[in-house]
Amino acid sequence: MGIGLGVVLLLIGLILALGAVSLPASIENAVASDTLGWIFVIVGVLAIVLAMVMNKQRHSSTHTHVEERRVDGT
Repeated sequence: MGIGLGVVLLLIGLILALGAVSLPASIENAVASDTLGWIFVIVGVLAIVLAMVMNKQRHSSTHTHVEERRVDGT
């Protein structure tokens, strides 16, 4: 899951949670759209945070470069 997927989940979750669209009655009877929306919001935020943490670890500057030089004594 990357940042893009997290943003999409967050957007869909906010649309469902805030009631910007109304779902058909058959779906609304089976699933509470506001609860499903808040679950998508939480998962979206977690996906964004995890993607940022993994990206930070991948590009961290904690790597050290060791250079060895040998000089002839003659």
